[in-house]
Amino acid sequence: MKKTSIQRLAVLTLAFGLFFTSCKRYSSDFGNTNVNPGVTGSPLFNALLTNVQAGIGGYASLTRGGLYCQYFSETQYTDVSLYSLPQINFEGNYSGPLNDLQNIISNGPNDNMKAVARILKAYIFSILTDQYGDIPYSQALQGNGTPVFDRQSDIYTGMLNELAAAVNQLGGGGAITGDVLYGGNIGNWQRFANSLRLRLAMQMSKKYPSAGQLAAVQFNAALTHPAGVITSNADNIAVAYPGGNYRNPWFNTYNGRRDFGESEPMALLMTSLTDGRQASYGGKSEDPASPDYNLSSSQGVPYGRLRAFMESWTSANPNWARILRGPFRNANSTLVILSAAETYLTRAEAADRGWTGENMNQMYQNGINASHAQWGVAAPGAAYFAQAGVVLANPQGTAANIRNIAIQEYIAAYPDGMRGWNLWRRTGWPVLTPAQDATNSSRQIPQRYTYGQQSYGSNTANTNAAASAIGGDNQDTKVWWAQ
Repeated sequence: MKKTSIQRLAVLTLAFGLFFTSCKRYSSDFGNTNVNPGVTGSPLFNALLTNVQAGIGGYASLTRGGLYCQYFSETQYTDVSLYSLPQINFEGNYSGPLNDLQNIISNGPNDNMKAVARILKAYIFSILTDQYGDIPYSQALQGNGTPVFDRQSDIYTGMLNELAAAVNQLGGGGAITGDVLYGGNIGNWQRFANSLRLRLAMQMSKKYPSAGQLAAVQFNAALTHPAGVITSNADNIAVAYPGGNYRNPWFNTYNGRRDFGESEPMALLMTSLTDGRQASYGGKSEDPASPDYNLSSSQGVPYGRLRAFMESWTSANPNWARILRGPFRNANSTLVILSAAETYLTRAEAADRGWTGENMNQMYQNGINASHAQWGVAAPGAAYFAQAGVVLANPQGTAANIRNIAIQEYIAAYPDGMRGWNLWRRTGWPVLTPAQDATNSSRQIPQRYTYGQQSYGSNTANTNAAASAIGGDNQDTKVWWAQ
């Protein structure tokens, strides 16, 4: 992402000030889905957009997904990594950022503002449906307090159609104000939308594996769109936090705490490949005042153990790897949401699957090199690409290729826990061993979040119907695209 200017940060501060003096804050209890943006007063649309964008990094820094895919380990309170029931309310997403975006879509000042809101809305819905599976979609954000839960297959079709429409709506006229991600650059927003379409299309690869089927058709439509996709780190969609009241989420994770570390499975994977990105992925200290703050650590934290074990282990091993080396989790560090590395590696996978005629190896190497550059690490040499765990075979279409591409996608996605969890659920790579001290009845890695008590309390009939439709509201039920 291009660095934000002093003027852009001033806009951020001004917009937030205006927003919080003119508009109602999100309710602390998350409200409900009975919100109708069509009857709102006179909001400041630039402030609404800024507010959503300032919080969007939270979706790319979810520790729960990172614990399930074993990017991270818990160092003290180990309930999540031992697979305690993930019964989490999702209603705050609807009454908060999704409502703000729908407000812009319904009442915004111009097509460009509306298109950007549609893209961000699709991104947030993609996170929610990947967490739960079936969720309210078609009847949500319409003033309906008891919306039906749409099937995930329909939600995916809806998101892809929204992104395609938004890309074509951009350029229709009007300034994109309050945009602290891309500064109103229409071309960048189009490339992000098309790149997100690549992600969503590939996420359906188990359901539509062949060229000519829905996933491949959607993938190619995005790839060949005249606006293009993200191909440079300068165009990554990212949040450049100014610090102060608006701090990088990974800084907040360690602000006075030390509850998470880079997992031992992740650190071992990196060291087994002699991967230079480990120098950025693991940090030696969580304390910005420590002389070790800018130093790396490759000492992964044991995964899935009871609290007593972890407290003893961390006390005996003080140099355990924190999530990211210090400079990548300062209060004002940039957090990437979707990158050139992801786009290239997804294209490599599509080429291997026969969806496109692109050069698989070229896309693959472009993706790995872009990821190294993103993390400030020198590009790997020929020896790296020649390793059995990295090299791709010709002809295309081998199981070994999918394994190695998926593992590189997984490495490049760190520390975005939802991306890592999605990749593992979809491809089965890397191979993950469930927590040794797991407390859930199946002792298996969770496949989804379960619906929260708020859904059962305020939308009982539809929540029960959704639970029945997916075969049971439990954490072992696979979401549609993982089946």
